Amino acid sequence: MNTLTVGVVQQQCPAARDAAVAASVAGVREAARRGARLVVLPELHTGPYFCQTEDATGFDRAERIPGPSTEQFGALAKELGIVLVISLFERRAAGLYHNTAVVLETDGSVAGTYRKMHIPDDPGYYEKFYFTPGDLGFRPVKTSVGNLGVLVCWDQWYPEAARLMALAGADLLIYPTAIGWDPRDAAPEKTRQLEAWQTVQRAHAVANGIPVLSVNRTGFEPSPDPAAPGAQFWGHSFIAGCQGEWLAHADEAETVLTAELDPARSDAVRRMWPFLRDRRIDAYDGLLRRYRDEA
Repeated sequence: MNTLTVGVVQQQCPAARDAAVAASVAGVREAARRGARLVVLPELHTGPYFCQTEDATGFDRAERIPGPSTEQFGALAKELGIVLVISLFERRAAGLYHNTAVVLETDGSVAGTYRKMHIPDDPGYYEKFYFTPGDLGFRPVKTSVGNLGVLVCWDQWYPEAARLMALAGADLLIYPTAIGWDPRDAAPEKTRQLEAWQTVQRAHAVANGIPVLSVNRTGFEPSPDPAAPGAQFWGHSFIAGCQGEWLAHADEAETVLTAELDPARSDAVRRMWPFLRDRRIDAYDGLLRRYRDEA
């Protein structure tokens, strides 16, 4: 495979679906104009982050696969001749919903899906109310631009998920994301959170010798609960190379990032840092325990 130009779209996600979709489409077109053959959109980019509260009417936002998003963005992928990673609230069945990333091929077809495996449940991020944990495992999606190790947001904190994607043949790791600050947090705490988020994902690139694309939404979104502070999504999307080096990174503004990846670098780096060779798979049984006090 020759060098691959990739793009990520950092956007605000308005409450009106048409406006949110329009922002996504504009960003995808800009990335394609710059030569991107793979473009990634943020987590749940077709509307506001509705998980700030537990409200059964939120399930009305869910959709089928195939459905409106796969049809609309599939047509866009086909028009532009790109591979496109989108994110949606999947209605699998009555009472069964997932936070799902969908990979669309250059002909607009669904190349594969990934259902978010790690589901948070924290103040302002009440995802366990809405999402069933994924059941597709950590399997890369095969596409015309390579094997995509797609994970989603909270998954990005888990080295096990990144490693399993790499061991299954992922050429790069992709993290559609919706993460932000509590506006009441002090500035030093905000800095610590942001730097931890960047560091852990760049470490996945280093440990596995493959690039990482992390794309976040941005902007303030008020909570439906008037007593809650709302969420300030921090943006700072980035593309990192297979040694964790910055290839492109954003601040909090809406933007489109692009970078050129050379697949041959992963092979060269893995020869120099052969972490996969030196793994002690005979000594890792403890990883299957919740904690060391279990029998």
